[in-house]
Amino acid sequence: MSEKPRVAVVTGAGSGIGRAVALALFKDGYAVVLAGRRHDALAETLASAGPAGKRGLAVPTDVADPKSVDALFAKTRETFGRLDCCSTMPAPAPGHLVRRPHLGTVEVGDRRQPQRRVSVRPGGVCHDARPAADGGRIINNGSISAHAPRPGSAPYTASKHAITGLTKTISLDGRPFDIACGQIDIGNAVTPMTARMAEGVPQANGTIAPEPRMPVEQVGQAVVQMAALPLETNVQFMTIMATKMPFVGRG
Repeated sequence: MSEKPRVAVVTGAGSGIGRAVALALFKDGYAVVLAGRRHDALAETLASAGPAGKRGLAVPTDVADPKSVDALFAKTRETFGRLDCCSTMPAPAPGHLVRRPHLGTVEVGDRRQPQRRVSVRPGGVCHDARPAADGGRIINNGSISAHAPRPGSAPYTASKHAITGLTKTISLDGRPFDIACGQIDIGNAVTPMTARMAEGVPQANGTIAPEPRMPVEQVGQAVVQMAALPLETNVQFMTIMATKMPFVGRG
């Protein structure tokens, strides 16, 4: 009788980094539960996995809603009977700070959205962490903005600092339950969200400059490496970024 595959939940799995992580876990032999707000996007991720997608399950989920997250993990256990790893990749809220270089100002696109962004990111991770209380690994999607902000990024940067605090706290409080919690801080992976970086984005010195990007698939490979460790070993923080992006020395 063949051994049952390891089981991972990936939030934000319908696009971008979340999709890349899900596909990398499929490739590594995991059964993957895909969580995200749009069923059609999750279905596209399953299709992209090819035959390995047969080990997958798409569960539309709003990580800002505890009941929705409860339903996600209940469906996971009902289907697979176990959970080994949770990779939290919450999608950004639609609203964000917009910098207008020609005006020299920063304004909020939607006053309500920054509040939701801060709610979705750390709140969603808290909800995701609760069902893992019987042991397992949690890998949170951080950002290099958790260490050095970009101009005009207050809601995003604050939310990523919150993720770092949660990662440390979950790592500490999870010890009695055999929970290992780490964070991957990502800089300039190729996704639709970072397309503008190839054209030019504001720098700390007030200029606009293009920035190098790296293949998003390499983020997925890094998460697989973190997940492969036994629970007595943990990558607490990993930074993966385009080698020549202006991060070291930024600010």
